[in-house]
Amino acid sequence: MSNTPQSPAHRILVAEDSEAISDVVTTALSFQGHAVTSVADGHQALTSALAQPADLIVLDVMLPGIDGLEVCRRLRATGSTTPILFLTALAEPEDRIRGFATGGDDYLTKPFTVDELVFRVAAILRRTNPTAAPSMLQVGSLTLDLAGHQARRAGKPVDLSATEFRLLHYLMSNRGVVLSKAQILLEVWQDDFTGSENVVELYIGYLRRKLDDGHPPLIHTRRGIGYVLREDAP
Repeated sequence: MSNTPQSPAHRILVAEDSEAISDVVTTALSFQGHAVTSVADGHQALTSALAQPADLIVLDVMLPGIDGLEVCRRLRATGSTTPILFLTALAEPEDRIRGFATGGDDYLTKPFTVDELVFRVAAILRRTNPTAAPSMLQVGSLTLDLAGHQARRAGKPVDLSATEFRLLHYLMSNRGVVLSKAQILLEVWQDDFTGSENVVELYIGYLRRKLDDGHPPLIHTRRGIGYVLREDAP
């Protein structure tokens, strides 16, 4: 059974000539629920971006055919406002300035971690695709009233600490998406915690004991990857 949501979150175009890097990027973003198209040169990137506009373009600077900077220039010349995240091994300040000057929205240097890529993509999409936050979240018999700061399972109130509430909010907001400990730690604890990632496992245990209590489990472990909140069994 797939670990990603049934409906893709966003359409993302990945333009990268290294097959290994392209596979890593495509897999990581697909795992987050996005619909990803990959191309391997600048001509294909420009053609694809114009024919089927994406919500975000992950663009290698040193592409064959037309380099990434020129692809960006030509897209901006057409009036395209699609956000662009540059990937490149060029890490000098002037390289970054050149990328932003051509119309790029962010700049990630190689080598990079998958988590950083995922975080940067999510941040760009939040800025460029704002949506009204719902006041109530529901997954199966579990509801979370954000305004009233109250969780309920099958109508019965569940008493949560502030941290447990933030953790549950994050999991429910990303239902069906497998989240790593690093992602959860960054989003839930942010800069307030500098200890081990094992604190995530500890609080997941707290939530499970409070939420399950005679009900089918909602939080599932993907061993070696992270956690996913979903109604059906893994």
